Amino acid sequence: MRIPSIPGFDQQALEKYFKNTGMAFIGKVGSLLIKLIVNIAVARYLSKDRLGIITGGITYIYLFSAIATLGLDQFIVKELHQFPKNRDSILGTSFWMKVGAGIACIPLIWLCYQVYPAKGTPYTYVLIFSVIGIVQAFNVIDSYFQSEVQSKYIMQVQVTGNLLSAAIKLVLIYLKMPLIAFVYAYSFDFFLLAIGYYFTYQRKGRNVFNWVYNSQLAKKLLQLSWPLIISGIMVSLYMKIDQLMIQNISGTKEAGAYATVASLSEAWNFIPTVIVTTLFPAILNARRDDLERYKKRIQNLYDLMVYLSLPAAVIITFTSHLIYKIYTPEYAYAAPALSVHIWSGVFVFLGAANSQYLIAEGYVKLTFWRTGFGAIVNIVLNLFLIPKMGMMGAAIATLIAYASSAFFVLLIPKVSRQGIMMLRSLFLISLFQKIIKR
Repeated sequence: MRIPSIPGFDQQALEKYFKNTGMAFIGKVGSLLIKLIVNIAVARYLSKDRLGIITGGITYIYLFSAIATLGLDQFIVKELHQFPKNRDSILGTSFWMKVGAGIACIPLIWLCYQVYPAKGTPYTYVLIFSVIGIVQAFNVIDSYFQSEVQSKYIMQVQVTGNLLSAAIKLVLIYLKMPLIAFVYAYSFDFFLLAIGYYFTYQRKGRNVFNWVYNSQLAKKLLQLSWPLIISGIMVSLYMKIDQLMIQNISGTKEAGAYATVASLSEAWNFIPTVIVTTLFPAILNARRDDLERYKKRIQNLYDLMVYLSLPAAVIITFTSHLIYKIYTPEYAYAAPALSVHIWSGVFVFLGAANSQYLIAEGYVKLTFWRTGFGAIVNIVLNLFLIPKMGMMGAAIATLIAYASSAFFVLLIPKVSRQGIMMLRSLFLISLFQKIIKR
């Protein structure tokens, strides 16, 4: 596969790193397409009101996902790379840590619901969704196959699980089942993945019953991951709090319509993570060998993020009404909100690249401050804009919050240069300079 010429990137190195994550990318794209098709069918069947009710319950799970996962995933991969002989101890310790965190989240979610309930969403639904936090502990197997550079097995599990999930939901629609059936179905999605991970791991000659818990390793992992836990909580807040707030301020129907906006706009947000994971090892090699080339590659990475996200934002802005005509006419009035919300993706792409730079340079705490800043901006703007503008206010608040978070580095002298580099990419200045040089 030939990648278009990008100054600063080595084609052979690019292909080498891409092969390590290509199968995971294919799996995510396949899963995305399946989910989009099924979400269209579910949205049409449930209507705005009932879709808003179910979305309210799912939102609580997202808000606590950072606590349930403990920010361990990337550290599991790192530990497995460094100490492959300790596989059973690393996986066992991580698994039981996640199970414990998932159980601890259940009373925390109940407390959150008592303080700020989702109007119209019964707590029974929230409780059913709460079990997801425990089941996701089996995702440690995903990290294991990543460390073994065997992402094809994860792809197989994800695509198979999503196909079964899609079939179940389509059967529920055909049988005209009540809303509670879909609550169980969405929760069962995570059980399907867990079952798939388990049998795939066992089939490859491994045995989960050999996993052991190591308290010393648990302390080490927790010391490494706690900044990412806090950062993840902030990310969850500024990514999902708008959906909960719009449900409480504007009602379940408005929340249901806005849920379609968020799902369509955020469906592609996994792409920058995959691309950055693919390219950043090559960029780090340049940091070790040639600082000037390292800076150029960082600029090229920001350029690439804009080249990918900007055209998509422009296209969807002008086709949002057509998308909803195909998606479902009942939600057509949400098209203008989608035209605004989609631009937040540009800042998601840039922010993903810049976060890797901050981590590489040892500025992990800055990732926490920037996400916290974004969360505060989003909550404050939602409080002001949603009562006046409904879902359009939520879309504007999300866009400003994502932009504020991405360019927070401009306020920090030691990394402000990175903010300027992102602005150069965003306004296509570096692109024009490359064209002039040629």
